[in-house]
Amino acid sequence: MAAIGPWVAQLREAPAQLLRRLRQGLQGSDTVGPLALAVAVGLLAAAGAVVLRYMIRAVQWIFFDQGTRLDLLTGLPIPPWLVTVLAPAAGFLLVTWIVRRVAPEAAGHGVPEVQFSVRMRGGRIRPRVALAKAVTASISIGSGGSVGREGPIVQIGSTLGSAVAQFVGMGAQEMRILVAAGAAGAIGATFNAPIAGVLFALEVILGSFAARSFGLVVVASVTATAAAQTVLGTEPAFRLVEEFRLVSNWELALYPLLGLAAGLIALLYVRSVYGVEAWFNRWSAPVWSKALAGGLLVGLLGTFGSPHLFGVGHEGVELAMAGELSITLMAALVLMKIAATSVTLGAGGSGGVFAPALFIGAMAGGAFGKAADGLLPTLAGTPGAYALVGAAAVFGAAAHAPLTATIILFEMTDNYRIILPLMLAVVLAQLVASRIDPDSIYSIKLRRRGGADGPREPGTLDFVLVDDAMSEEIPSVPPELPLTELAEMAREGPDRSWVVLDAGERPAGIISVTDLERAILEGELGDRTVGDVMTQGLVTTRPGESLRQAFQRFAERDVYQIPVVDTEEDGRVVGMLRRTEMMWAYKELADEHARLLARTDALPAHARFESVNVEVQVEIRHRRICHRAIRDIHVPEHALIALLRRGERVVVPRGFTRVEPGDVLTLITTREHERELRDWLQGR
Repeated sequence: MAAIGPWVAQLREAPAQLLRRLRQGLQGSDTVGPLALAVAVGLLAAAGAVVLRYMIRAVQWIFFDQGTRLDLLTGLPIPPWLVTVLAPAAGFLLVTWIVRRVAPEAAGHGVPEVQFSVRMRGGRIRPRVALAKAVTASISIGSGGSVGREGPIVQIGSTLGSAVAQFVGMGAQEMRILVAAGAAGAIGATFNAPIAGVLFALEVILGSFAARSFGLVVVASVTATAAAQTVLGTEPAFRLVEEFRLVSNWELALYPLLGLAAGLIALLYVRSVYGVEAWFNRWSAPVWSKALAGGLLVGLLGTFGSPHLFGVGHEGVELAMAGELSITLMAALVLMKIAATSVTLGAGGSGGVFAPALFIGAMAGGAFGKAADGLLPTLAGTPGAYALVGAAAVFGAAAHAPLTATIILFEMTDNYRIILPLMLAVVLAQLVASRIDPDSIYSIKLRRRGGADGPREPGTLDFVLVDDAMSEEIPSVPPELPLTELAEMAREGPDRSWVVLDAGERPAGIISVTDLERAILEGELGDRTVGDVMTQGLVTTRPGESLRQAFQRFAERDVYQIPVVDTEEDGRVVGMLRRTEMMWAYKELADEHARLLARTDALPAHARFESVNVEVQVEIRHRRICHRAIRDIHVPEHALIALLRRGERVVVPRGFTRVEPGDVLTLITTREHERELRDWLQGR
């Protein structure tokens, strides 16, 4: 029996060794490894797209097919219309509970969250987001929420791509590419549109068409589409009753008008979505009551307005393209769909904005086509052609993604004959929308979270807040101080400028030595006071801003110091940020960063190759790190503290930095000592 022991131990270690070798092989390969990862991400994205579809169908069966039969199941006289009114409310209540308990990232329409992770977090997304988004989106859509499935599937595919990259131990750049590959595969699989998936990932997610990204994104998109076709079939997403074509070249003159109208409708759609969301946020009611009220409103719109408002709405788009809806109904559905989608997202629903944009555009284009056919029967083509073009134009204008909009409608309809008016209308719609509002339906939310400036690795200036560098000594004077007394203060003290504070200790302006000298040269000191010559256009900063943001304010104005204003303290000045202190903080952090890199380079070559990042969500139970300064945390010999994330702020920890509950601490160690480090963190 003793001889069997070593064999048993080797068998137990075999999976871990195999996994370690697999990771090393994928990390060390420049061709086969990345291609294998792209194929894996594509397959996972396809599985996510297929599963999401079946989950939505299952929820629809529960809420509507079975829900409308409650009178038979319970023996109570429950009218079917009451069930359809209540279904969205029940769904929204369940979604808000899941979002609050499991993953806040699963709220909303998904794409801005992916963009934020790519730009600000190196593509890192928590794996649990994929499951949470699948559940919340299927409930939102299946219960009648007026949203689409493209946002959720993009977030699901991107999360799976990020999870694969994290599992292998990829760097930030490679992780971003796999996140985009997951998004491309998700779009390609769910809409049977592999080219559009690639364009969406590059144009919207990455914002770059770099050759290195292009190849892997294409592989993932093609893999996902091919895999999904084996389950869902090869039919295009929209079935057309006829091939649309131009009646004559003169008809091209009508499509610019449709493009202009689509651009304005897209603006209305975008502003309605975020306007209603802001209204719900301002409403000081419990979250559950907001979900209930929003769900009831959507239920009423869908029950007594049109059932096409429920869910994704592809059936309504096909009817508009077939020319089977009246002009008045289509015009009404444009406004009702905008309202239903805005309320769904504002009340806490989880779903995409792409399918509603197609629906709105198809109805607007169909109504335009009906009107053109009535006024110019010999010039205008079939109304369905205008519905198709309108769908692409509204989405292209709302998302500021004309390439994706053009290609995805071509792939979703498999109709190439309409490509010329499609391109013309989409580009004009996008130009109109971007000229009036430079933000897209995705970038508005991204900008609010501080991630709209494009992909950028955090620099040294991003690691320190104003609060860390400011001085709490505030040279200040009241506005009624005579200039003669200020001149005396300037002669006796080192200060070159003073904040002018009113009676409530709030900044009224600033006065500098230059202002004082100008008043002296004018020779009119007399009874003049500080308030007479101070600069009222005051430049301020806040304690929570980074030095990069503060540096931009120094660049805007040639000033020596900037008051630090705390908006939570009624706008009072809490400190001063001077150029000298800012440069000192920059140098200190740069030196600390250099020391960290030196420690990393001091590791043996094999240790650096096999190094792993260990992340820990700091809790009170972590006695060895929680409520301790970095200098007082004695990590094991083969590990070092690399980064500390506090909320959405990334910090290079310095000796006096204190670790608090809720922080995310990243430590570097070798694979050989990973288990030892994890045991140490758990207090073993």
